[in-house]
Amino acid sequence: MKNVLNTLKKIAIASVIIPALSFGAEAKNSIDEIKEKGKVRIGVFSDKAPFGYLDSNGKNQGFDIVIAKRLTKELLGDENKVDFVLLEPANRVEYLETNKVDIVLANFTVTPERKQKVDFAHPYMKVAIGVVSPEKSPIKSVAELKDKKLIVTKGTTAEVYFTKKHPEVDLLSFDHISESFAALKDGRGVGFSQDNTLLFAWAKQNPGFVVEIDSLGSQDTIAPAVKKGNTVLLNWINQTLEKLGKENFIHKAYDETLKPIYGDSVNVESIVIEGGKI
Repeated sequence: MKNVLNTLKKIAIASVIIPALSFGAEAKNSIDEIKEKGKVRIGVFSDKAPFGYLDSNGKNQGFDIVIAKRLTKELLGDENKVDFVLLEPANRVEYLETNKVDIVLANFTVTPERKQKVDFAHPYMKVAIGVVSPEKSPIKSVAELKDKKLIVTKGTTAEVYFTKKHPEVDLLSFDHISESFAALKDGRGVGFSQDNTLLFAWAKQNPGFVVEIDSLGSQDTIAPAVKKGNTVLLNWINQTLEKLGKENFIHKAYDETLKPIYGDSVNVESIVIEGGKI
């Protein structure tokens, strides 16, 4: 009987220690593995100018890209040691869960639902939901959308918001942001709902469209994300954003990529979060 009790005790101790050791090793190696590979895989958008997009030469450009390159430089000593992985709004979580990327830096809005599936680092941007519509027939209130087609992109906070809060609005959903804008231009919907920061920029570059509804729901934040449980990489990103805040790096990224488009029409402090601190 004594031998049986000793065996059970050893099994019980092992069941606690081994998982703890395994998790610690996995977390510890998350950054080490990136350094061993010499590349960090960062998920970004290809069609969400001026935040993440491909230019005419097929090069990644935008606000998120500037931040991604700086994080890469801080991690690996060279901003070019990054593999940009192109993704869509609907597969950002999946790409982290299936280890296709190490970090998602794709205008990723922090929500309670998403926080259950991924870990968000400190935020670097503020955002709300907006609606852009033709200047000749502007949509000025949600009430005007009843029984009309509103364009949204799958996997976005705008799609979730209207699905939950306004079932009376007929949603026309697309996989790609570029497809959504094309549908708006073709008149397949009376408006397009997305992040207001994106819509402000797009309307400035596309005469004939206005953002009359500039804020719906609560103000949210945008942040980098990592796989759930990858605390070492998460903590490193947070510490790095705090460090970069001392040199006002996010403001500099804004001046480089967003200010040329927004001009003086947008207050930088209403968008930028420096050092991860709101």
